[in-house]
Amino acid sequence: METPSLNRTYKKVVEQAQDFLPILGTDYIEMIVGNAKQSAHYFKTAFGFQDLAFSGMETGRKDRVSYVLQQGKIRLVITAPLTPESELWEHVRTHGDGVKVVALWVEDATKAFQETVKRGAKPYLEPCVESDSFGRVVKSGIHTYGETVHLFIERHDYRGAFLPGFVSHNSGFAPAESGLLYIDHMVGNVDWGQMNTWCSFYAEVMGFAQLISFDDKDISTDYTALMSKVMSNGSGYIKFPINEPAKGKKKSQIEEYIEYYRGPGVQHIAVATGDIVKTVQDLRARGVQFLEVPDSYYADLMHRVGQIDEEIEVLKSLRILVDRDDQGYLLQLFTKPIVDRPTVFIEIIQRKGATSFGKGNFKALFESIEREQELRGTL
Repeated sequence: METPSLNRTYKKVVEQAQDFLPILGTDYIEMIVGNAKQSAHYFKTAFGFQDLAFSGMETGRKDRVSYVLQQGKIRLVITAPLTPESELWEHVRTHGDGVKVVALWVEDATKAFQETVKRGAKPYLEPCVESDSFGRVVKSGIHTYGETVHLFIERHDYRGAFLPGFVSHNSGFAPAESGLLYIDHMVGNVDWGQMNTWCSFYAEVMGFAQLISFDDKDISTDYTALMSKVMSNGSGYIKFPINEPAKGKKKSQIEEYIEYYRGPGVQHIAVATGDIVKTVQDLRARGVQFLEVPDSYYADLMHRVGQIDEEIEVLKSLRILVDRDDQGYLLQLFTKPIVDRPTVFIEIIQRKGATSFGKGNFKALFESIEREQELRGTL
């Protein structure tokens, strides 16, 4: 079990987190990709996302095209450049497909911008109003690690499908959803010695507090290691673990990510489900590839985590991981990279009381990643 009690830790976070930037939730995540139409089709086919909105040449947008997908409370915006002159072209060339925007839903986007810039944030988008026949949206934004940005979205006066400039979209192709509900957390990878810098950014600029930390003794194998701290806003709706490499005998997954992403960025998006067994069965049937763990992981699982509702043999067949803290337990599984470069992946997570992040699974998970690195020749 992790100490101190996560209940006490969350209470401490609420007490420490400042109230100048109340965040209502994650508004959307925008990925910049080489081919938005094909990528959107992948997320629909493989993960069960549904059409929501569209913006492109047909709507008067000449430099980029965006498909907006939704499942549960999760909104993905898949955007690609249409011309080499677009700033997004360089983003794809440098990073490959990856997350550019983590948009946060706020009550007051102007105040969010003013308060964060006052505290040291680098401006990305000055507060602006966008409107159409469905109402108005206020947007603003700041830079974070690498080329990742946070947009603040104020939308209480808007009734359209997504944002002004977008139209409702239905391609006629709608595979069944896979049970994904909301974004549980989102993990950023930063370079050597930068974890504390960015944790301080979230604390001082955005009013977050540190929820928990892991060092190289917690997250290591015989070959690689990393360090991580989890930053959370006061409500706990937004959780951003920040990873940096740690010294090891061989190249860690964080070093591999930074090498191929060409800098810091979003490593993975953790999405919640209410039935991980059903969701993983469904995703595997759709062709989603997950990291593999050895049979030996399940030999003493009951001893490590105690009584759980699920059958061990079912979890073993699907390679689902289990961990327990003093509030309950969680089940989780990680995809292989969902893009060509060894960068972005997805975590599927179901919480049954646990508020932690699967510390007991780190060794098995990282050994699995190392096997994949060895196949790629990057370990």
